Amino acid sequence: MNILEKIIAHKHKEVAERKGLYPPRLLEQSIYFETPAVSLKRYLLRKDKSGIIAEFKRRSPSKGDINPYASVERVSIGYMQAGASALSILTDSTFFGGKNEDLTEARRFNFCPILRKEFIIDEYQLIEAKSIGADAVLLIAECLDQKQLAQLAGTAKGLGLEVLMEIHSKQQLDKYTSDVDAIGVNNRNLETFEVSIAASLELAAALPAEAVKVSESGLDDPQAIVELRRSGYQGFLIGEYFMKQADPGKACREFIRQVKHFEDLLHNAIA
Repeated sequence: MNILEKIIAHKHKEVAERKGLYPPRLLEQSIYFETPAVSLKRYLLRKDKSGIIAEFKRRSPSKGDINPYASVERVSIGYMQAGASALSILTDSTFFGGKNEDLTEARRFNFCPILRKEFIIDEYQLIEAKSIGADAVLLIAECLDQKQLAQLAGTAKGLGLEVLMEIHSKQQLDKYTSDVDAIGVNNRNLETFEVSIAASLELAAALPAEAVKVSESGLDDPQAIVELRRSGYQGFLIGEYFMKQADPGKACREFIRQVKHFEDLLHNAIA
C-alpha cells in the first residue's frame, strides 16, 4: 500500500467518525455557511497579484516535520502582505499535522481566497469546508473516479465553493467537468512523492483553455515560475519551500520579488 492509499483508507474512517460527531445540520449553523466565497479563479487572474497560492503546512508524509509550531495568524498574514494571491491550508491531521481550526483562524485574519487542502472523498467534507470558512476545495483525480469527481464538483458549486481539480497525468483529464474552476498539475508523483516540474510543462498544452492552470509542488526556483507562466500557467501552489524557512512570509516576499526581477530581465531582453 503506497502513501496515498494509506491516506485514503484512513480518510474513510475519519469521515465516518466526524459525521457522527458533527452532523451536517450542525455544520450548516456556522457563520461562514451563508457567506459568499471569495473567488480563487478571479484572484489568480488578477494582474496586480503574483498568482502564488501560499500554503500553510506543518509536516508531510515524505519530509516529516517542516514547521510544526508555526503560527497560522503570523504566517497567513505574512503571505498576504508579501503579495500572494491566495492561501492553501492543510486540514489533514494524521499525515500533515493540520486541523480545521487552522483554516478558520486564517479566515479570521484574511479576506483573500482560501483553499482547503484535503483528501476529499465524501460530500460531507464539502459541507465541512464551507462551515470552516473555505472558498475553494481540492479534488484529487487520483483518488476519485469520473462519476465521483463530477458529483463532488457539482455539490461544491452548489455550496458556492470553487473547485481546483488536481491531476498528474494526461489520462486524468478525462475526469474534467465544467464545474471545475482550475486544474492543478501535481509535480509530485503521489505514489512515490518524488518531484519534477517537467510534469507541468509536459501537460500545459493539453489543459482545457477555460480552466485556470495551476502548477503544484516542488516549486522553489523563481526562474521556474517564469518558465511556467510562459507555458500558460496562472497559479503556483508553494508550501514546503516557504514553510521550511524561519519566516515563511518573508521568504514568500523575497521569492515574489525574484520572480518579478527575472520577468523584467526577460521582458527587457525580448524588447
